[in-house]
Amino acid sequence: MDRTSIAQEELEQGSRFAPRFDEAGLMPAIVVDADSGDVLVLAWMNAEALERTRTSGRVTFWSRSRGRLWTKGETSGNFLEVEEMLVDCDQDALLIRSRPHGPTCHTGARSCFYRRIDPAAEDGNALSPSQG
Repeated sequence: MDRTSIAQEELEQGSRFAPRFDEAGLMPAIVVDADSGDVLVLAWMNAEALERTRTSGRVTFWSRSRGRLWTKGETSGNFLEVEEMLVDCDQDALLIRSRPHGPTCHTGARSCFYRRIDPAAEDGNALSPSQG
């Protein structure tokens, strides 16, 4: 879609979905648990990943390290089923409410955000398990 033809007001307040990808053709997608609201993962989508997610109902990302599309759960069976997709005011980031089928993180943790930065650590670089 040619975003130059969309007025700023329409972009921010209108009803037309006009996703804005960065110079690499990507946009961040934050996935949260639809029930608890816990953040599960932050990953990247290109136009194809976004379209596949919308049509399949399962979250698909663009893997920057692998250089290919990957549907979360394609090898583990721990799919992220889409409950709702929200776009931010500039239409350059997504928030996806999802129902996870098992752990989200490749480490086996429920969420990829399972460690807290400990501000009381002497060197300021200590991590500890998250309380959530």
